[in-house]
Amino acid sequence: MNLALALGLPGTPGSGYGCVTGQGNGQGGREHGQKADQLPGYRKIDDPAARAHVAAVWGVEPGTLPGPGRSAYELLDALGTAEGPKALLVFGSNPVVSAPRSAHVTERLKSLDLLVVVDFVLSETARLADVVLPSTQWAEENGTMTNLEGRVQLRRKAVEPPEGVRSDLEIIQELALRMGHTWPAEPREVFDELRRASQGGTADYSGITYERDGLFWPCPTPEHPGTPRMFLDRFHTPDGLARFVPVTHRAAAEEADADFPVYLTTGRVLAHYQSGAQTRRIAPLVEASPEPFVELHPDLAEHLSIGAGDLVRVSSRRGATEGVARISEAIRSDTVFMPFHWEGANRLTNPALDPTSRMPEFKVCAVRLEKVA
Repeated sequence: MNLALALGLPGTPGSGYGCVTGQGNGQGGREHGQKADQLPGYRKIDDPAARAHVAAVWGVEPGTLPGPGRSAYELLDALGTAEGPKALLVFGSNPVVSAPRSAHVTERLKSLDLLVVVDFVLSETARLADVVLPSTQWAEENGTMTNLEGRVQLRRKAVEPPEGVRSDLEIIQELALRMGHTWPAEPREVFDELRRASQGGTADYSGITYERDGLFWPCPTPEHPGTPRMFLDRFHTPDGLARFVPVTHRAAAEEADADFPVYLTTGRVLAHYQSGAQTRRIAPLVEASPEPFVELHPDLAEHLSIGAGDLVRVSSRRGATEGVARISEAIRSDTVFMPFHWEGANRLTNPALDPTSRMPEFKVCAVRLEKVA
């Protein structure tokens, strides 16, 4: 962001900046108040004005809204403990595969009094659940998605779901009704609530409707054309000026040493998506990328007497997993790569959290390698 500001990219046609995320509606989820420190419209949950606005939309007293909650990994780490949740309702997530230090997270899930998973495939996490509820998938329901540019797009149902399968919204509604509360039943009702709750916020949806989809937020009135390019006149600061943020290099939380002399980084391959719960069920994708692998430099492979196709055990301070060796000059000689679409890679990763974002340090940890006889 500092570099983009220094070069004058924001607000300039044909340029700008953006963070490439791994989920189709990651942007829209955050704007709904998905994070435990936010309210709809990118409002902060500890901002008195934001609390008052959203509480009025919901018809509750501001004091009944909670304060900032735990980050994702901190929540998983607390499951089943004296101060943590005793029950968990999981929608379409697979932390047994995707969470750092995943073996520990799996034990925390097993310690719960009740684990309910809502999904349309039986993921590794769903296999641990006390109850699994089938739910509709993206082509079987209506709703909106927001892309990286902030464009709100209406997604229309393409096919009917199997008989007896409910949407996530219908499951939440039924749970709310049984707890004595009302809850909207249709996606459009939820979107209209988001319009009211986000009104006046940074991500203002109030002027966007199902009939006016395809617009960019902020769109504060029904007549507003939307904002395809932000920051043309001012930034979202009190004086309208951008802020440079000093950045000081900080070493990784875990450096390589004599016991674990190689760095591990994780990432994606083209054929698979996220934890692979869906894509590992599709034959052409499995044929394209059938198994977990360990990519290492020829010099490192020669030093460890590892050849292409050998089975390699990778160990960290948190666990071990295995993968087939792939030799490549595209990676550094002190680093190995593993994809995270299979259960195993995240047994190794370090849950050390960034002090600001509270994101785990997925991309670097110390490991050792050995060929499996």
